[in-house]
Amino acid sequence: MPRLAVCLFALLIAVALTPGATAADIKVMISAGFFSVYKELGPAFEKSTGHKLITTRGPSIGDSPEAIPTRLARGEEADVVILDGVGVDALDKRDLARPGSRMPLAESFIGMVVRAGQPKPDISTMDTLRKTLLAARSVAYSDSSSGTYLSTVGFRKLGVADEIAGKTRKVPGPPSGEPVAAVVARGEAEIGFQQVSELMHVPGVDFVGTVPSEVQPPTLFVGALPKNSQHPEAAIALLNYLSSAEAAAIITNAGLKPLQAH
Repeated sequence: MPRLAVCLFALLIAVALTPGATAADIKVMISAGFFSVYKELGPAFEKSTGHKLITTRGPSIGDSPEAIPTRLARGEEADVVILDGVGVDALDKRDLARPGSRMPLAESFIGMVVRAGQPKPDISTMDTLRKTLLAARSVAYSDSSSGTYLSTVGFRKLGVADEIAGKTRKVPGPPSGEPVAAVVARGEAEIGFQQVSELMHVPGVDFVGTVPSEVQPPTLFVGALPKNSQHPEAAIALLNYLSSAEAAAIITNAGLKPLQAH
């Protein structure tokens, strides 16, 4: 990928020419939805800049002690956070993020999977999704933003919240948990919902499609600087790289939609 090499070389030169610039240990807190992109691009960023990425994973929101807002609220340090926009909203409300530091990285969508080899139901309309949910023996969703939205808003919009309440399962995510798709792959849930980027590339499931626009919340994965960021310049360099045009192909392959490079 020649353009990617050119981008990284330019970034290296920019860092080297910045007065007082030194290699930094960048503490990154990141949720699962953008992790595959970060994991693929991170090593090249480290090699080209001399910075070292120290990574902590956790959900964007939720009541888990591993959730990123919870980690920051109890005093854990981070130079940059990468999570969905709802999670950054939560940080802003709790005065945990630097004002004006938000940087959009990619657009995301909620999708559904079934166990590999099973029939793929039609979920292209509100009516067919409703019928699929009512017919399913069990339904899994994540404990982060997508699952919180579906369980509190989406299922109610579909008019099935009460009918399916007894057969739904909330799945804790990484680092101590797992993707919803893994639960479906083992046959512990008939259908599962999560951000598409977290469903793709999980063995043992077939991707069915995205949910209709009427129950598809606008979701952006976003980078931001916490109030206690010790290396803001290096953190911004990382976010600039992750949102660059050269990263677009990797973002697309991860099941996300690239945004216009800034």
